[in-house]
Order: sequence, then structure tokens, then C-alpha cells
Amino acid sequence: MQQISGKVISRGVTAGRIFYYDAGEIDISRRLIDDPDAECARFDAAVIKADEQLSSLYRLILATSGEENAAIFKAQQVLLSDQGYADQIHEVILNKRMCAEYAVSAVSDDIAKMFSEMEDEYMRERSMDIKDIKDRLLRVLSGRSHDLSHLSDSVIIASDNLSASDVAGLDKRKVLGFICGHVSENSHAAILMRAMNIPALTGINIDKSLNRREAALMPKEGCVILDPDDKVLLKVKELQKAFEEENRMLHELKGKPTVTKNGRRIRLFANAGNPSDIDSAIDNDAEGIGLMRSEFLYLESRELPSEDSQFETYKAAAIKMQGKPLIIRTADLGSDKQPAYLKLDKEDNPALGLRGIRICLEHPDMFIAQLRAIYRASAFGNISIMFPMIISLEEVLECKKYAAEVRDALKKEGIAFNENVRLGIMIETPAAAMISETLAKEVDFFSIGTNDLAQYTLAADRGNSSLERINNARHPAVLKLIRMTIENGHKGGAEVGICGELAADTSLTQELISYGVDELSVSPAFILPVRNAVIN
Repeated sequence: MQQISGKVISRGVTAGRIFYYDAGEIDISRRLIDDPDAECARFDAAVIKADEQLSSLYRLILATSGEENAAIFKAQQVLLSDQGYADQIHEVILNKRMCAEYAVSAVSDDIAKMFSEMEDEYMRERSMDIKDIKDRLLRVLSGRSHDLSHLSDSVIIASDNLSASDVAGLDKRKVLGFICGHVSENSHAAILMRAMNIPALTGINIDKSLNRREAALMPKEGCVILDPDDKVLLKVKELQKAFEEENRMLHELKGKPTVTKNGRRIRLFANAGNPSDIDSAIDNDAEGIGLMRSEFLYLESRELPSEDSQFETYKAAAIKMQGKPLIIRTADLGSDKQPAYLKLDKEDNPALGLRGIRICLEHPDMFIAQLRAIYRASAFGNISIMFPMIISLEEVLECKKYAAEVRDALKKEGIAFNENVRLGIMIETPAAAMISETLAKEVDFFSIGTNDLAQYTLAADRGNSSLERINNARHPAVLKLIRMTIENGHKGGAEVGICGELAADTSLTQELISYGVDELSVSPAFILPVRNAVIN
């Protein structure tokens, strides 16, 4: 037997034979063409065919896994139909007289690289959408199809990198589990694996030698056991029974209040990186959205999003929440999230540069447009506004000044909005934590972003994988700052929540409650496990 450790994508336990899958690379050569116009037409036809395939996948997932998961393919259709994307590919074909395959590959790789270098995990995962679209177009152009739709036996699929399309096209009755090499837990492929309730691990070295070997896949233990003996297989059966019981128990927590044993109510919210996450939050019984990231509106557009387009997005989110709290964070751009149209200067150390609220205050027209959109949407739900990357009282006062100006302008224009929108700030720098009692007197609430707070406290780049051991939000210094912030927030009259990854660490839930935290905001999939940790 051989035990291999990995990282959990989807919970569960299973055993069976491994099927090794390698999507393979389509050979992309710099092939010159004689008729660029005809080649552009060939590309345009491939786009139409790819769009038809995405529509089919959307209908399939809508019928089997719901709108939330089907939305993945709607989003890919939007990217595929982006005129700027097509224009860049046409330009390579027409100006360089290159074949469509090469043009698609070159343009897609450039866009995917831009997204993959971003610190924000949600935006990094958009690179996988681009790669999925690229792969789909190349397969259409070359006449190749995906190979996973014709499995004959029930197997554990082992693959270095699976796309959302790979997973969506599967017959889930034939898939026992997934062993992955480089699939992120927040990728669309991972989302679909969880939606299918299929056990999955990632971060495992995948090669062809795994093919046809027997394996026991145990995500809760974080491992795969190759060539398991009878004792391990018996344990798998026991774990399967326990997992089914745990799922039944967690499902029963839906609709129940998140109350500690001594009767204290903890608000249990969800983080949302895009509108589809709101659907998942609702499905998992979140009591509100503790952090709606608005950056996707700016990073998925080739120009500054208009006030009206933002308003429609925020309005739709507010209506979906049906009166439950929705905290919208103003654009946290900069660092690794730099839209080209902002023309930000290159920085040697962007994580410590012009980012977050600093960019908003440097671009007041952009900031005012977003504030107007949020305030207008507040007429349709229970919306609050949160400002990121705060380090000083002066920044808070300036944000409040712009908010007041927006409210006054909307009144004069006769535009409806909620005059009692709550204002809050992110505590993600040691500076903000140290002066949190002063800041609390100026805002309604804090949300502690433990990911960045750990990065800045420990001087460890959160995007550097070699520093993962050092960049630990459980470090005593980070926990001390969290406790101090909660205590100071309450002294100053502000409620305090936590929206970083630490909020989902159920081994720390009771300790955070002992600090006096009012709210925990986690990824939708962690809502019920955290509720269980609170009440038990």
C-alpha cells in the first residue's frame, strides 16, 4: 500500500479502480495561411459551434445541478462572445497571417496569464475559464472531442488538470471520485465536483502509472491509499456510513438559528465573489452576505463599468437576498488586480502600493459612480457598504464624506435609496487593528480580513507558495490582533465580523466566539459545518 496526501476539494469517501485521463495538448504551430479572411471566417464558425456546446452544457447542468452551477457555462458564453476577444484574434490572423489555432492560443494565453497572476483567488480562477474556452475552440477547430463522456465502468478519475467542461460532460453514475493535480478548490471544476457530491482531492502528483490501480479515496483524512488492503476497504465502508450520517445531520441544520450553547446568537454569513455565489449562499442557508466582492465587475470589463450596469448587478443581488443583509465591498483593485483602462503605474511592491481604498480615493469619479450604484440598489434590499484596505481615520472620514455627497445628490435628483445604509470597513492591516477603537466610533461595523491581516502582520506574501508554512493566520500575533480588534470595536460601538479563511476553520470557531465575534462570513460550502461548530 502507498498513502499520498492531498487537499480536499469535495468531501466523501470511496474506493475503486483509477482511470488516468490526459486531455493532451493540441499541437499549435505558427502556420502561415494564404487567405486571412477565410481563416477569420473559420474562427467565427468555431465560435458559433463552441457557443452551441456551451448552451448544451448549460441546459444539462441546469437540469441536473441547478442554476447556480449552470451559470458557469453562461459566464463562459459571455467571455466567448466578447467582441474584444474576437477582435484580438482577428488581428493576429489578419496582420500576422497566422492560422486560427495559433491566434486563439496566443490571445487566450495572454489573457489567462493576466488573470493567473492576480492575488485574488476568484480572479485567478477566471484564467481557467479562458483556458477552457481556448481548449473548446481548439478542439472545434481541430475536430477533436472530449474523451470523458464515454466511460464504460465506474472509476476514480485521476487527472493533472480538469476543466469545468470535462466535469460537466461526465455521467456522474460512472464516477466514484476525482484525484487531481492542479485543480483549485475554488475553480469551476471543483464547484461542479461538489455539486455532484463526488469525493475529490487535489495537489497530488498525477502520472500514467496510476492507471488501473486500485485506490481508496478519503478526503476527510486528506489522503489517497493506493492498492488498499481489506482492512482499509473495511474502513472505507465505515467512513461512508459515517459520512452519510454527518451529511444528514448537517442538512437538518438548515433553517436553524446559529446560537451557542450559552444562548449567544452568531450571524453566519457567506462570502460572494460573483452573483452565482449568492445562489450557493442561499442554497446553503446563509443568513446574509458578509462580503460581496465587486472587483469582478471591473476586471471582467474592458472599460470602466457604468453606474447603471453596476446598479443592475447590485439590485439583482439585493432582490435575491430577500431582505437578508448584503454587504458590498467597494472595488478592491490594485496590487494584482489592475484593469488596463485605469492605466496604473507599475510598482515594485504592489501589495504595499496603490490598492484598495487608495485607488478609490485617487479616482473619485469611479468611486462616486460605484457609491451611487450601491445606494440606488439599497432601495431594493438590506444593503451595507464596506471600504477595503483602511489604515487611517482620515481615510474613513474621506469615505464618509463621499458617501454623504452621494446621498445628498440622490435626494436632489429624486432617486430612491435607503438613507440608513450601514457603513463599515475592512480590518486587514496592523495599522487599522491598532487604532480600531478610534475607527469604531466612525463606522457601524468591522470585517476582519484575516488573509491580508496575516500577510501584513507576518511580512509573508500570501501569493508565494513557498511561504505557506509561514503565512499562517493562526499565528499568535494575528490572533492577538483579531482579539484586540473585536474588543476595541465593541468599545467604540461597532459590530465585528471575520470574513477571511480563518472564519471557516471549525477548530477555531469556539475560540473566535470567546473573543466576542459577532459574525462569521465563509464560503457557502462551509455554512453548515461552521453552524455545527457554533452550536456544539
